Amino acid sequence: MRGVKHQSNKEALFYHSIDKGVQCDLCPHACRLGDGQYGICLSRVNRNGKLISEVYGLPCTMNIDPIEKKPLFHFLPASRCLSIATTGCNLSCKNCQNYTISQEKVNEAASIEVPPSMVIETCFDEQCPSIAYTYTEPLTYYEYTRDIAKLARENNIRNIIVSAGYVNKQPLEELAPFLDAANIDLKSFDDELYRKLNGATLQPVLDTLLILKKHNVWLEITNLLIPTLNDSEEMLTDMCNWLVANGFADYPLHFSRFFPMYRLENIPATPLAKLLKARDIAQTAGMKYVYLGNVGEIEGENTYCPKCHTLLIHRRGFTVIENHLKEGCCCNCGEKIAGVWR
Repeated sequence: MRGVKHQSNKEALFYHSIDKGVQCDLCPHACRLGDGQYGICLSRVNRNGKLISEVYGLPCTMNIDPIEKKPLFHFLPASRCLSIATTGCNLSCKNCQNYTISQEKVNEAASIEVPPSMVIETCFDEQCPSIAYTYTEPLTYYEYTRDIAKLARENNIRNIIVSAGYVNKQPLEELAPFLDAANIDLKSFDDELYRKLNGATLQPVLDTLLILKKHNVWLEITNLLIPTLNDSEEMLTDMCNWLVANGFADYPLHFSRFFPMYRLENIPATPLAKLLKARDIAQTAGMKYVYLGNVGEIEGENTYCPKCHTLLIHRRGFTVIENHLKEGCCCNCGEKIAGVWR
């Protein structure tokens, strides 16, 4: 997408005044900003004592994607979604594959003006039943996400966030009623590693999962396995045990293969054996739907009945080849398959 360089003057939500500045209350970073200073997310700035969302209405990318690319495998399979993103992110992941937009300010990237109403019009024009707020971090362009989501709900369009989930409870509680689905990137199950690799902490992400579940938002969870960092059997066991103990056994878990990227170019790609072992660990813990991503050599994307193991949805990459579900149930034994199917 090519556009002009400009900024929004939209006053942000969730901040308060402090001596010589403002404090942002959107995420756990709690950035304290003097005049002209940007938050860690690079999208919110103190301008004359007001916190401004500079990215409001200024996406740096809009694409039509298959829903499976998010990845969402149990939510409106084989449908298309309008994917939208602005610059900025409140994490600083050393393996970020979208760093050219996530680690930029809006005036450093090509963006175009797209008000919320135009996003809805685009969905109708392109016959997209859902909008995915994705690529960077939709919770940092919170005001834009919220306003689009409200309009989408009024027009029977579904809302999806693809997020790292690093947000405070109150903003999420206020947004959750407008969300239909989310893929949350659970980076690891270790607080120290979160600080080292992602510039964040673990507990707020776990809180996000619990809040979205409470609001009946359809959830899928992605865990990128990075060799020697977050792929130990002990860490994976702890993570999967927590998910099962907290009621997430019916929600899909996607283990994704790492490839050298950004500031982790010295680490090799995840061995396939590690992904297969991770799937075994998750299934042993009680996770019913476990998928493997970025693994062209093996079929890790198919959906099987957890009761009789019948192949229900055959996928190749982001394409659904066959779908044998019958009204959300196994075509063989009638087992109800968790998800949003129509």
